Amino acid sequence: MNNPGFMGTKPVLPLVFSMSIPMVISMLVNSLYNIVDSFYVAAISEEAMTALSLVFPVQNLIHSAAVGFGVGVNAAIAYYSGAGEKENADNAASSGMLLSIIHSIVLTLISILIMPSFLAMFTASPVIIDYGVRYAYVAFAFTPINLAAITFEKIFQAEGRMKVSMVALMTGCVTNIILDPLLIFGIGFFPEMGIEGAALATGIGQSAAFVIYLFVAVKRPLQVKIKPGCIRLRSDAVRKLYAVGVPATLNIALPSILVSALNAILSMYSGVYILILGIYYKLQTFLYLPASGFVQGMRPIIGYNYGAGEMKRVKEIYSAVLVMCVLIMLLGTLLSLLIPSALISLFTSNPETIMKGATALRVISMGFVISSFSVAASGALEGLGKGIPSLVISLLRYIILIIPLSYVLSRFSSLGAEGVWHSFWISETVAAIVSVLLLHAALRKS
Repeated sequence: MNNPGFMGTKPVLPLVFSMSIPMVISMLVNSLYNIVDSFYVAAISEEAMTALSLVFPVQNLIHSAAVGFGVGVNAAIAYYSGAGEKENADNAASSGMLLSIIHSIVLTLISILIMPSFLAMFTASPVIIDYGVRYAYVAFAFTPINLAAITFEKIFQAEGRMKVSMVALMTGCVTNIILDPLLIFGIGFFPEMGIEGAALATGIGQSAAFVIYLFVAVKRPLQVKIKPGCIRLRSDAVRKLYAVGVPATLNIALPSILVSALNAILSMYSGVYILILGIYYKLQTFLYLPASGFVQGMRPIIGYNYGAGEMKRVKEIYSAVLVMCVLIMLLGTLLSLLIPSALISLFTSNPETIMKGATALRVISMGFVISSFSVAASGALEGLGKGIPSLVISLLRYIILIIPLSYVLSRFSSLGAEGVWHSFWISETVAAIVSVLLLHAALRKS
């Protein structure tokens, strides 16, 4: 699969599966890592788990910047490859890597500087703040390596080499899972590092993924070239990278802003609700990351076929991915309705937290299936290079609708804190309707 031309000729359904299944597998492993990581941190104390929940938005914001800009690089390479513009594809890859390194340095410095004051915005507990700062300082030190690895991931995906991404991501996740208990609890000859051990395990896992990408790039070189001689930071080329990269970054970063806003609303009631929200976001990765695997598989092939002018294939590819997303979300809905208490009890033994968490899962899950339309449409729009409509969908899902609804339903209705949970499915319903309209409008204009 070194020649990306297969993306324009292979039958749609086998193509979607061959591109997506490796990413779904790696996303599922990544979901498992998130659960295991939180499970071990929760074993330290409930305060440590709360600290992890509070650090998560900033950690996710950094990850969002890397993945979002990587999506811009991915879309540009796929489009230029489909249009047969090799020189522009090389420039997109090389310039994208350079800009990603610059982003990583800036984000590392900012995130380390703001962390103590950021945590103090949401808790007055010195124990939770201490846990959060200790975890964040170690985890954020690996930001440059992580961002470089993510950029490599998107470049390999743009060429259709999804198995390389799968191996690298799985290597990183498995490394993390193995090291978590060893470094947190000091098993064998490993030092007992507590919450810093969880952060170090994460960083080492990210480094392992980066090493895999470097090794494969040397042994089986990419079709696009990543070297200084291919860097031409022309305004039009850079603008194309950011035209998709900035909206994609915001798309992925908006959940972090949402979590911080909801934490502020829920803190007016009880810290239990903040913990429940953190647990929910760990559990929902089992749904949205596999769905993201199909979206990641879809982006380069939609971009390639769009560049080649094959609009019929573009529509068929989107439809196939939408069906897969619906099936994944349906499974998540059933689990949330049937065994919510068992899912919450993976992270806490507190009866009150389990009871209130089960209620939250049942209510929020009402919007899972309908969210498939927004997830698939947003990814398709990014593949088409239309970042702004994709951003509009995410703004509706994560800012414009859900935050005001959460505040109003929790403060001015009999629901109380549970009003926050109802705001999820209401927002997803409205956003899904708008997303279908935006995608159809984009396809009509193409």
